[in-house]
Amino acid sequence: MEKSEIESRLKEAIARVLKINAAEINSDSNFVFDLGADSMQSVELVAAFEEEFSIEMDEDQALGVQSVGDAVEFIGTLVNQ
Repeated sequence: MEKSEIESRLKEAIARVLKINAAEINSDSNFVFDLGADSMQSVELVAAFEEEFSIEMDEDQALGVQSVGDAVEFIGTLVNQ
């Protein structure tokens, strides 16, 4: 799967969970500092990513991902295995 497709689908999932406009999200956006995700929403984001991409993420590793760009890279390694 291309990184651009992963990023697009990721932004839509983030927008749904955080109830923000997908256009406000860029690859440098930090989930907590830029997008306002709290700890509960961070767990919800992991679940949304798993559902969106039909993958299983190690929760500790996934919660260590801080930005949208990092999430694209992390998910890309899982979906392209």
